[in-house]
Amino acid sequence: MKPFANRVSGISPSMTVEVDVLAKRLASEGRSIWDLGVGEPNFDTPIHIRKTAVESIDKGLTRYTAPSGMQNFKEMVAEKLLRENKLAYAPEQIVATSGAKHAVFNAITAIVDVGDEVLIPTPYWCTYSELVRYCGGVPVFLECSKTDFRLRAQQISKAITPKTKAIILNSPCNPTGVAYKKAELESFAEVIVENDLYCISDEIYEHLIYTDAPLVSIATLPGMQERTVVVNGFSKAYCMTGWRIGYLAAPISLAREISKIQGQCTHHPSNISQYGAIAALKGPFDSVIEMRREFSERMHRMCEFFETVEDIHFIKPEGAFYLFVDVSAYYGKETANGTLISNSTEFCKALLDEQGVVIVPGAAFGVDYCVRFSFTAAFPTISVAIPKFKDFVEGMR
Repeated sequence: MKPFANRVSGISPSMTVEVDVLAKRLASEGRSIWDLGVGEPNFDTPIHIRKTAVESIDKGLTRYTAPSGMQNFKEMVAEKLLRENKLAYAPEQIVATSGAKHAVFNAITAIVDVGDEVLIPTPYWCTYSELVRYCGGVPVFLECSKTDFRLRAQQISKAITPKTKAIILNSPCNPTGVAYKKAELESFAEVIVENDLYCISDEIYEHLIYTDAPLVSIATLPGMQERTVVVNGFSKAYCMTGWRIGYLAAPISLAREISKIQGQCTHHPSNISQYGAIAALKGPFDSVIEMRREFSERMHRMCEFFETVEDIHFIKPEGAFYLFVDVSAYYGKETANGTLISNSTEFCKALLDEQGVVIVPGAAFGVDYCVRFSFTAAFPTISVAIPKFKDFVEGMR
């Protein structure tokens, strides 16, 4: 058989997806599993969203629509961006996608050519670098400070070469929970505009903020809207992970190119999901506020517990729903079952094998000295899993 295409062979599978699949398989086999790995809220999709989707089926609203999405969906997203983010877009600048990941894929596909460099702050969501590679680009990693996991504008300036085409920003960030303040984004924007770069701004966690500081989209800053692709979706805030519905907002010329790509690939996302998303944007916001309050409580309890564990370090997240914990002090030690730990992948595999606790290796995010905990699980799961983690590390020698 002839080899597969290099663009496929050259990328790695998603480690976060692999961890989730493994956890589900072990649970189906009867193992007791406490899953703090998956980035999926444990709340149901709000009832008004579900009802609207069912009504759309009953009304027969299941035909093809435009590749970029239904007009009423795009109009509602444009209204949302103006109301919540102070960003003015025409509906023609909105593209409905099959989840925010698909929006990131579309943006990178339309922007990145073979050999183009894309700046990615580290730690990063694992999909960014692999999609850049898939498109023939070169990911250039900007290692954020270990003390606060924050990017500095000087790092962007130093990394730029004649081949640099774009930068990907994620705020609040998966996996660190960092949410950039306006002054920080202004310093980034100055460098981005000066060097004529594109910016892909992944804002999927915008409603999951645990500080009083207002969240700012970098696209609102001078010179940025015309060079920024704003990526967002409904999976996290509205508990619509399985609905696969997201969107992007872009300059009109770029939006047209992305629509062309989508017309040849997936066409539009599910109409049913689009109707549900319209209901999400039109309907009450109470469920989001309540979920954010619950996540905040879980996060603070987990932080309090981790403060009692020796030799680990972490930064309290400002947003999203993850804790990124430095466990490198335990590398070079053996677990109670005699497994030698030398990296984050071995750490997570041993924790799963010996304690049944699922977390994600930091290697998935470009930082091998950390591991990622999700606090999307309910308190009963967290209250068992975290003590098991403590037992695991205290049993090392």
